Amino acid sequence: MDRRQKGGVRSRSSRGIEIDFYYQGVRCRETIKLPDTKANRQHVSNLRAKILYEIGMGTFNYAEYFPNSKRAGTMGKVSNKTVARALDDLLISSRRTLEVSTYRDYQSSIEYHLKPAFGETLLRKLTTTQIRVWIGNQTISNKRINNVLIPLRRVIKDAFDDGVIDRDISARIRNLSHRSQEPDPFTPVEIKAILNECEEQARNLFQFAFWTGLRTSELIALTWNDIDFQRGVIRVRRASVRKIIKAPKTESGEREVKLLSPALDALNAQKPFTLLIGKNVFHNPKTNRPWETDGQIRKTAWTPSLKSAAIRYRNPYQTRHTFASMMLSAGENPMWVAKQMGHKDWGMIRKRYGRWIADIDPLAGSKATAFWSQHSA
Repeated sequence: MDRRQKGGVRSRSSRGIEIDFYYQGVRCRETIKLPDTKANRQHVSNLRAKILYEIGMGTFNYAEYFPNSKRAGTMGKVSNKTVARALDDLLISSRRTLEVSTYRDYQSSIEYHLKPAFGETLLRKLTTTQIRVWIGNQTISNKRINNVLIPLRRVIKDAFDDGVIDRDISARIRNLSHRSQEPDPFTPVEIKAILNECEEQARNLFQFAFWTGLRTSELIALTWNDIDFQRGVIRVRRASVRKIIKAPKTESGEREVKLLSPALDALNAQKPFTLLIGKNVFHNPKTNRPWETDGQIRKTAWTPSLKSAAIRYRNPYQTRHTFASMMLSAGENPMWVAKQMGHKDWGMIRKRYGRWIADIDPLAGSKATAFWSQHSA
């Protein structure tokens, strides 16, 4: 306990018993209008101990104890809640509203980054300088820093909305720029080399991935009931993230994907392995059980296959980029490609795969050039 907080109870003669304590760095004296008796002094001492406890916990409300005090108006609404406690409250309030994977990301950010850096700081005393210094000292990626700051931004905004702090300092902290992983698709020669090095079930999985553009999380969660052989489509309805089955984040993520012939061939080749023994389409050939994580696929099948084929390493998500680049280079409609991949519109296709769209027509631009030449002569 702060030495200044010791004692703190004395007689004020006929006026009552004075209680003396420090709050927000200010010495506060309040008189309790009770006769100065031994019993009353003990009562006031207990009251002071309770006040000190609440100050330490960040829950003390000046006006509740001393509604007629001059200080109640200026100190009654000030919170001594720490950043750590605000973050803990956020986790409690978000448990039922966040996706499991998002909640775990919050937990990780809070326990391993935010609490060690800001936990003991009073929420009302947290500054933009503190946050910027922390950012400057990080060795993690810009994208990870932005994600770590999400829970902190939330508690600051909530505190501002509730009137606990007088300004939202998080509004002055901009997200750091970062580049999304650039498409680095495989060539037809590379695809053939990879598939030739795969064990049969792994070959079926990767061939299917190259020719559907499904995310790894969607491949893991795919069941035989999702395949409509009669209509020639795949119904994408769920994904597996950290072993948790969840719906896609957006409505467009729930979609039907056309079964192109190489993907259909992969499914037919996979039938003898899993059609009659389980609901999941693709199994780990080492365990003969459904794949659980993308990391398991990389370690068990993907990385060894690329190494054996002497192909420069790219992660399995590049199968999705390969699908998009193949379709666009072959002249398929960008809107159709966007729908196949689960994008709301073709804006993402244009932004990420624009250089392959130009391959649709080797004469693209010639009409505009001719028109311009005709009218500028």
